Order: sequence, then C-alpha cells, then structure tokens
Amino acid sequence: MSHLPARIASGAYILNSGLSKRNASPETAAGLHGFATTAYPFLQQVEAQKFVKALSTAEIALGAALLVPFVPTRLAAAGLAAFSGGLLGLYLRVPGMREPGSLRWTEQGQAIAKDVFLAGIAGTLLADTDRRAKDAS
Repeated sequence: MSHLPARIASGAYILNSGLSKRNASPETAAGLHGFATTAYPFLQQVEAQKFVKALSTAEIALGAALLVPFVPTRLAAAGLAAFSGGLLGLYLRVPGMREPGSLRWTEQGQAIAKDVFLAGIAGTLLADTDRRAKDAS
C-alpha cells in the first residue's frame, strides 16, 4: 500500500504519454525520432513511425504495469528505472538541454530535466523493496 501513491503518479503520467503518441502524425513521429537519434544514433536505423509506435507501446505497458497492483513493485520499478534512465540520457546527450559545463537545465531542457523525479521514484521503490526483503529474512 505504501507504494501506491508513487506507482499511481508515475504510472498515470507514463500511460498518458504513451496514449498521446499512439496515433502520432508523421511530423510528430519525425520530430520525436530526430530528437531520440541525436542522443542514441543507433535509432537512425529504425523508421520514425515504427520508433514512435514502439515508444508508445512501451510507455503504455510500463504505465499499466505501474498502475496495476498485481505487478510486483520490484518489476515495475525496474522498468521505471530503465525508462527514466533513457530519458535522462536524452537530457545529458542532446545539445542545448543543459547550460555549458553544467547539469543545470536550459529552457529547452526543462521538460526533460523534470524526469529526474521518475528516476527518484524508481530508486525509492527499489530501495524500499530491498529493505522489506531484508527485513523479512
């Protein structure tokens, strides 16, 4: 029960993000794909519409996993950690997201910098499940 607020907040946010990308226009897909390939060049091999469809599906699946209580917290938190790590990778690798020589965000980077909260939620959920497992043994 103590994990529900964090799971609901992050799950609803990610699920909504995935649903909003589900029927992305070609222009939106190209923009998202271009942004992602700046940080992760290997994604250039993937067609933009396929990339956005896969991203949408992954976000919907992760959001749902966080929202449904029968998915173990450790599993949902691991998915959230991986997802937020990818988002923070964008923040660190895409030029113009941060002030030069700093972790401080620019105006353009603020929308992604806030994803550090998702990483914090994932870390807290993982640490708490570790603590509970140790207490149980």
